[in-house]
Amino acid sequence: MRALAPARRALRAFPTLLAVGAAEAVAYRAEFVVWLLTTTMPLIMLALWTEVAREGGPVGGYDTRDFTAYFLAAFVVRQLTGVWVAWDMNREIREGLISMRLLRPVHPLAAYAAENLAVLPLRLLLCLPIAIAALVAAGRGHLTADPLLWFAFAAAVGGGWLLGFGVMSAIGALAFFFEQSLAVADFWFGLFYVLSGYFVPVALFPAAVRRVVLALPFRGMLGLPVEILIGRIGRPEALSGLAIEWAWVAAAWVAALAVFRRGVRRYSAYGA
Repeated sequence: MRALAPARRALRAFPTLLAVGAAEAVAYRAEFVVWLLTTTMPLIMLALWTEVAREGGPVGGYDTRDFTAYFLAAFVVRQLTGVWVAWDMNREIREGLISMRLLRPVHPLAAYAAENLAVLPLRLLLCLPIAIAALVAAGRGHLTADPLLWFAFAAAVGGGWLLGFGVMSAIGALAFFFEQSLAVADFWFGLFYVLSGYFVPVALFPAAVRRVVLALPFRGMLGLPVEILIGRIGRPEALSGLAIEWAWVAAAWVAALAVFRRGVRRYSAYGA
């Protein structure tokens, strides 16, 4: 029972942490808008690929309406799954501000998670017009009509957020060990942009490359929920994709907790 005490404290404190995170998001509106603008790449890719399909015909089974549905859905999913915890952790570790979090009874990763989740309502308000535009531009037929796949979509979005937060927490905690930890984040995002379906749908990759990509964590953070939402994959593919995604979620969180724990011991050893 004593081992569960930290989890119970985190659950009791979570509503308050969410309220604080939401207040900070409102207070720092300029930073929020800047972050939002950095996630608009799917809209740029939408313009590019729809023009390609318009000039040369369908690409790999995607016509202009398919690309419109895909990249508008990608924009919405990106807003729901994006996290920035690595940058916050890196700054607070380098400036010594992490000490204040370590003195509190709630695990720092729980506090960071609440702060990142608290902005989702604001993002949803911004994403709703995009979702409506997707229905109008691409047609209702480009959204799945299978109720099970809607549940799978919710699970894929939740898994995508948890996977991104776990990976970014592990990368952020690397700041305990060396100053250039954000270079790892830059490398990760370089792979993410190419392999997640952010720049191009995974279905358009060559077959050999696609088989490798399906086993990696990147698709689960964006391409999988998008493909489920717009009905590009059926139940068996969705369920197998979810199994891979959630296996990576577990691995990411184990890594994040391990790196953070070792980092805190090193941090404390230097008397910080």
